[in-house]
This record gives sequence, C-alpha cells and structure tokens, in this order.
Amino acid sequence: MSFSPAYRPDPAFSKLGDEFSDPVDPADFPAAIERFWNDRWDGAIGLDGLDAAEREAHFQRFEPLPDNQPRPRAMRYHGHQFRTYNPDLGDGRGFLHAQLRDDAGRLLDLATKGSGQTPWSRGGDGRLTLKGAVREVLAAEMLEALGVQTSKAFCVFETGEQLARNDEPSPTRSAVLTRLGHSHLRIGTFQRHASEGASDRIDALISHAIEHYYPHLAGEADAPAALLSAVVEANARLAASWMAAGFVHGVLNTDNINLTGESFDYGPWRFLPHYEPGFTAAYFDEQGLYCFARQPEAVFWALQQLANALALVGERPSLEAALNTYPELYRTALLEAFLSRFGLASAGEAADEVLVRSFLAFMETSKLVWEAPMHDWFCGDASADRALSGPRAAAYTGPEFDAWRSAFSAHQPVRPERLSHALFERQEPVAMVIDQVEAIWAAIADRDDWSGFADAIGSIRLAGKGFDLGHKRVGFRP
Repeated sequence: MSFSPAYRPDPAFSKLGDEFSDPVDPADFPAAIERFWNDRWDGAIGLDGLDAAEREAHFQRFEPLPDNQPRPRAMRYHGHQFRTYNPDLGDGRGFLHAQLRDDAGRLLDLATKGSGQTPWSRGGDGRLTLKGAVREVLAAEMLEALGVQTSKAFCVFETGEQLARNDEPSPTRSAVLTRLGHSHLRIGTFQRHASEGASDRIDALISHAIEHYYPHLAGEADAPAALLSAVVEANARLAASWMAAGFVHGVLNTDNINLTGESFDYGPWRFLPHYEPGFTAAYFDEQGLYCFARQPEAVFWALQQLANALALVGERPSLEAALNTYPELYRTALLEAFLSRFGLASAGEAADEVLVRSFLAFMETSKLVWEAPMHDWFCGDASADRALSGPRAAAYTGPEFDAWRSAFSAHQPVRPERLSHALFERQEPVAMVIDQVEAIWAAIADRDDWSGFADAIGSIRLAGKGFDLGHKRVGFRP
C-alpha cells in the first residue's frame, strides 16, 4: 500500500459508540471513473502516493483505510429545516469513511455524499448526481481561494448509474463525492440527543468536541458554556467570510452548521451576480429565510438552538452570556473579512465601517459582479492605474464610487507585493456565478468535455495564490 508517513489515522468519532452513528455498507456501483482528485490536499494527509487502483478501492468501493474505521458510519442527528424541527434526519446519502490527522495535527474527516442508502435515507436512493458533485467541487475550491474556512472536495468518481431527479433533466449521470473536513459534528447532532433527554450523551459530545477540536478548553469548569463560546466565535467568523465572499449558502439548517465554523454541504449555492441583499440561492426558499443579507441572522438562530441543546447539562445564564457575544464578534469579523478581501489594513473601527458601507453602496448602484472591484482595486489605490485603464473603468465614476475610493484611500495596503502576481495580469476577475457553472456543466453533459472544469479549477487556484487570503486563517497551509 502506498501510504506516506504523513498518513496518521485516528478514528475518534466511532469510539463514542453506537448511539451516535450506525455502521453501513457503501453502494455497489457499476463504474469507477475518476473525475477529480485534490492534489493540493492529499499530501497533507498522507494519501498522495495512492495509485489509480488504490484510489478506486478506497474512494469508490470504500474499502477501509489502514488502521481506520473498519466500516463506514452514518451519523445520527436531528435539525431545524427552515426553522421547523425534523427528528427524522441523519446521514441519508453519505457516511464517515475515515478520520485522520493532517500535517498541522488537526483531526479531519473523510466523509461522503452519494455513497448509497443508510437507515436515514427516508426512501431516497442515497445517490448524488454528477452535476451536484461538479458544483460542490467548484464551490469548495472558490471559497477556499477567497479565504473562507471550508471543507475541501477531496475526490469525485463517476459511478455509471442513471438517476431520476425532479429539479433537473433526467435521467442524469451519477457520482460519489468524498469531502475532507474539520468535523461534521453538527448543531443537529446535539439537538438529537438533547431531544431524547440524553444528558450523558451531551456530556460525551462536549468532551469529544473539546478534546479534538478545542483542546485549549480542557479543564474549563463550565465546559458547556466554554464550548458554546468557542463555537459562537468560529461561526461568527464563518458568516462574516461568506458575506465578504459574496456567497449564498442556500440551506442554513441546523444540520448544515458544524462546531468548528467550517462551511460544508454545497447544494443550491450561488455567488452574487451583483449586490442584492435579498438574493436567494435555493428556489424553494420562497420566504428568503436564507438570502444573502440574512445569513448572519440564520447562523445566530442556529447557535441559539445549540445553546438550547447544551442547556440540558449547562447553566442557562452562562450559555446566554456566551451566545450574546455573537453580534459583536460578527461585527468585528465582518470588518476583518472585508479588509482582507480588499488587501487593506485597518484604519480604526470607524474608518473601517465607512469603508464597508461605502463599498456596498457603490456595489448597489454599479451592478458589477461582486468579484470585479475586488480584483480591480485589490490593495486600494496601489491598483488605481490598472483599474482605471481596464475594461470596467467606466463603472468607477460617480458619487458612490468617489465615496468608496475616498474611504479606502485612508487605508494602507497590506499585501502590495501580490500585485505582481499573474492573477493581476488578467483583465477579468476569477468568479463563479451561476452562468459560468452552467456552461461548465453543459460541456460535460453534452460532449463529456471536462476542459472547462479543469480550466476553472486552475483559474480559481490562481486567484487563491494571487490574493493569498488564507495566510492568517486556521485550516490553510502557507
């Protein structure tokens, strides 16, 4: 077997016992066509030496990895779906395949989507469309490039089945996706056991989360509140980073928000085509509950449900105090996230707020693609010559633009050396709006042409290196 010394198995979750997950078997797929392999992350977990046959064995047939879980495990959880409690959830088309440590010592999951039916499939086929897999790769890659703490799409195999779906042309091609993520311990995981009054299981989850995700909290006298405080901070940063990326997750149910503040599970996601606070990603979000501007609210509401679950073993006053740190933490994180996107240093809280407000006012009138001014004006006035001679020069006029430029001129660039990167030789920004996604998929569906997909991954990674937005964020290598 071709495993490097960096392969460090640590199947920690299964040790919690059968009350938390169920052993399952993967589907027997008729085909195995490798469509994506994440060569940026395989080395971090010691899997860069696997040959084609080993990749297929472990990530299409899901044979156990050495010294890891002997069988996949479908996780048990509940959740609020569009704020209606659903006790019939759980991993319905995925499972935890393995856990291991990365080169920074973090506990990571290899978890699937589209790997077959489980006890929680609720009559579904347990499968994933190839289009859904392609979309998830593009979302995860783009968010990573923009500095968002996100799960990684680790690999995709096309599986040779024809699937029927109500919301896209059918039959359509099938795939199985494996994600690499820093915890799939969800808010809904705690909700399930709290709903059953299982205080011993809530205590076990708290201890597990602290040991493996927040070890600096070990020994805290009030462990439930300490954990909630850390989770609130992590998810405040996540919500802020979505907003600075112009990203709309689409389905912020409590089973889609985890304890480490890592974004995951990309279904009906969108990047803003232009600034529109009420823009929704999911066609079924008829009330706009999870629209762009309401995402911070949705995250806060979900965190309140976590606090309610932890109240089974914790003290409400200390849990409420931890929960109530969210608004200020989010506000601070939002300014930091936008400054990082702009490549500018803080000029003080008041000046930073003016910068963000004036940017949003400009975006509302300009109708530019969200990524365009981020690309054109990275590092502020250091990019003025390039921006004002580029293809969008005509958009950079008027009172709203003047107000934004005046605001960012008070801020010093923090990464001006990045402007010599090849990214900024491009006139067009790297973006991933829905028209681009659909064009990539159309070439695959119509002609089995994967060149547009490969080009998109290359461009996204170029943007990641050019902006260098992961340089201070947990979970990103230098």
